Amino acid sequence: MVLRKHELEAKLKDDIELVRSGVLRDENPLDLSEEFSELLEACRRGDLKRTQELISAGVNINGKDKFDYTPLIVSGALAERDTFQGERCIYNALNDKIRNLLLKYDYSKSTDPLQPWAAHISALLTRDAPKTSDITLIAASESFELHKFLLSARSPYFRRKLTEAPEIETWKLPQSIPVESFKVVLRYLYLGDIPKELVDARSNSSEEEVLTGIDKISKQLEIDKLWEAILSASDRRLARQRHQDEVNRAQHQIQDFFQEKVLGHRMVVDTRKVNEVKWPHDNSIFADCLLRADEEGDDENPDKQEESNGIPIGPGAEQRKQNGYKRTKKSVLYPAHKAMLIRSPYFETMFSSQFLEAQTSEHLHIIKIDCQPEILELILTFLYTEKAECPLELGLDLLYASDMLFLDKLKNKAAVAISTLGSGNNNVLVDRTHAHEGDKPSEVEVEPINVYDVIHAAWDLRVQRLEEFAARYLAYRLEDYIDEEEFTELIQESASRLKTREETDTIELLDDIRYYLSERFRLRFEDAGLDEMMDENGEISAEAAEVLAAQANGVAAENKDANGIVKVEDPDAVSAKAGIAEALTSPAGVVRTLDGELVEDEFASDAINYQLLLQKIDRVLEKLKLDA
Repeated sequence: MVLRKHELEAKLKDDIELVRSGVLRDENPLDLSEEFSELLEACRRGDLKRTQELISAGVNINGKDKFDYTPLIVSGALAERDTFQGERCIYNALNDKIRNLLLKYDYSKSTDPLQPWAAHISALLTRDAPKTSDITLIAASESFELHKFLLSARSPYFRRKLTEAPEIETWKLPQSIPVESFKVVLRYLYLGDIPKELVDARSNSSEEEVLTGIDKISKQLEIDKLWEAILSASDRRLARQRHQDEVNRAQHQIQDFFQEKVLGHRMVVDTRKVNEVKWPHDNSIFADCLLRADEEGDDENPDKQEESNGIPIGPGAEQRKQNGYKRTKKSVLYPAHKAMLIRSPYFETMFSSQFLEAQTSEHLHIIKIDCQPEILELILTFLYTEKAECPLELGLDLLYASDMLFLDKLKNKAAVAISTLGSGNNNVLVDRTHAHEGDKPSEVEVEPINVYDVIHAAWDLRVQRLEEFAARYLAYRLEDYIDEEEFTELIQESASRLKTREETDTIELLDDIRYYLSERFRLRFEDAGLDEMMDENGEISAEAAEVLAAQANGVAAENKDANGIVKVEDPDAVSAKAGIAEALTSPAGVVRTLDGELVEDEFASDAINYQLLLQKIDRVLEKLKLDA
C-alpha cells in the first residue's frame, strides 16, 4: 500500500539521516557524468536504441542529475514505492497504464541483476530433484541436504575441514545448539532472507537460546556479517541493502572457487584418449561430473609428434607443414557441479531423467557439449557467477550454444554483443558513399563479422534484435552487398519465409533495409537543414530525392571542368536546394557517386546515391521476379 504523505516525509527524514551516518547507501546518487546525461537525454527523446547501448555499457540507471531527475522520471528505472524518488516516478507517470505497470513491477527485476542467480542458490537448500547434494548435516530432529562446494566457498571453516576430508558424507551437529539456529545460518549461507521472527511459536527454544546458538555457529564458521543481517531484519530497506551486499560477496566467493577449482583444474587430453580419464567421486573439488568440449582439429596422423601449440617438430617438419599437416584433435574437460549446471533446463532434464548421466557410476560421467572450449567456459562462467563477457568473434557460437541449453539470458547477452557492433561506440556503421579521391586502399574497412551468418542465426533462433541489426548493417553499407549473389539469395530466402506469400506481399528483410536506408540518408539531410525533403513519416520522399538527383545530374552535364568534375558556378541557374548544397561543399576534396560521377558536394551525391541504391533493389526484385 502506498504510504500517506506525512508517513513518506517522516520516513524520508529517517532515511536521510541513515544515509548521512553511513548506515544506508544513497540508492539514487548524484551522477554528473557525461554518460549519465546522455542517458537522460536519450530517455527524453525516446531513443530506445541509444538507451539500450548506454545501459549495456554499465551506466547507472538509478542515478540522478542536479535537478533530482532519475531515468524513470523520464522513462524507467527504480520504482520503490516507499522512497521519495519512487513516489515521484509513480505520480509523474504519463498515464494510468504506465502507473499501474510500475506499481506491479518487482523492483528486484530491474535493480538486481543477480536476483535470479541468488534465487537459484536459495532454492538449492530445499530442492530434492534432481539430487545435487553431497553432504548431510544431521541435527537431533532434522537433517539438511547441502553442497560441499558451496559450503567451502562461503565458509573458511568448511573450506579447511572439507579440504582435509573431501570424502565425508555426513556431519553431526551438536545437540546443545537449537536447530533453529542452524536453520538461520544455513538460510544466510544459501542467500535466503533472514526472517524477522527467529523462533517459531511451536519451538521449545527461546529467542535468547537461538541467538546464542547463532553467535556460536557464526564464530565457528567465520561468517562475521551474519549479525548485521539479523540486526537489520526489522528495517526493510536496510535489510534489502545488506542482503544485496551479501549476494555480491557470495558471488565473489563462488567466482573465486570457480576460477581456482573448475577452470584451474581443466584438463586438455587427446580426443582419442578422453574415455581413459577416470575421476573419483570423492575429489577435492567436490565435482560430480566432467563437461567435455572438443577443439577444432583433425584426428589424422595421430602418431606424429607435435608441440602443445600444434607446430610439428622432428625430421621433415617443414615438409609436413607444407603438405597440410594437421595436429591431433584435443578435448578439454572441466570438473563441474550439477547444482550449478541445473540452472540450464537442458542439464536439469538430463539429471532428472533416465539418461545415463543421471545414473550412479564408479567414476564421474563425462558429458560432451557440442561447442568449442572457449564457448563452454563462457557458459560455465555464466552459470556459476551470472557474468559473461562475450567477445564479438564468439558471439554467434555462444548464441547457438546458449539456445541449445535454453539459457535465454545468456542468449540475449550474445545477441547484445553482436548488435552493439553498430552502436555509437565504434565506427562500423559509417556512411560509405563518400569516398574521397586520394583514399588509400589500406583505409578500406575489414568486415568484423559475417552479416549473412548473423541474419541466418536470427531467423533460425528467432532473435528479433539481430534481424533488425542485420537489416540496419546491410542498409548502411548496401553498396558493398547489393551486387553480390549471396545478397540476392538472401532476399529470395526472406521472401520464401512467408509460406503463403502473395505477389503483392512485402518482404520483411527488404522492408527493414529500405527503412534503414532511408534513415541513413535522412540523417544527412536533416544535418543539412533540408527537412522539407521528408514525408509525414519522417522518411525521405523518393520523389524529392529523385528530383534533386535529376537536378544534380543536369547541373553536372552543363558544369564540368576539364577534369570532369562538377562545378556549380551560378547559383541562380539551379534550384534553392542545389544552392544550399553548394554552400555545404567541403574544401577537403571532391566526392564520387556510386556510378562514378564526380561532384563537388556530398549533398548532391547523397541524392544520387539514394536513388541508385533504390534502383539496384528494384533490379534485384526484377531478377527474382518478385513484387514487393
